[in-house]
Amino acid sequence: MPPRRNKSLRAVAAEADRVTGPIRRKRGLADAALMSEWPDIIGAALAAECVPLRIARGADGTGGTLHIRVSGALALELQHLQPQVIERINGYFGYQAIARIALQQGPIVARKPAARPAAPPPSDEDAAALAAQLDSIADDDLRHALDALGRGVLSRKQRRAGSDTKAE
Repeated sequence: MPPRRNKSLRAVAAEADRVTGPIRRKRGLADAALMSEWPDIIGAALAAECVPLRIARGADGTGGTLHIRVSGALALELQHLQPQVIERINGYFGYQAIARIALQQGPIVARKPAARPAAPPPSDEDAAALAAQLDSIADDDLRHALDALGRGVLSRKQRRAGSDTKAE
């Protein structure tokens, strides 16, 4: 007689962890995601004062130690928030990626977003055509908002057209 299969519902997270666990451990996906998604995981206020340095893995690949550089003012607070931070990180990944946190006091270099080059202003012809289209709008706020939107679209077109000619 064949063995009976359990046909009850199972949590997807439990099965996903079993299936993807070896791959995650081998590829180190938690490390990269933790670095890139740090502000989303622990919140912008904490992320401004601390940065993850590395993860020291446990023997089975889970339950590692997260090393965090933290500014001096936040070190004591983060030590008290350690259980909540671990819970947030593990909740984000869906498995026990971190078991404990090791704090290292030091200066935090603020991450600056890459500066975008200034958008070129639209050509005189495009600006005149946009103004003509917006003349019939009576609401000043709406007209100004649509003008800003239109100028943004036109400058984006110019930027793309300029990059297309550079590529040739």
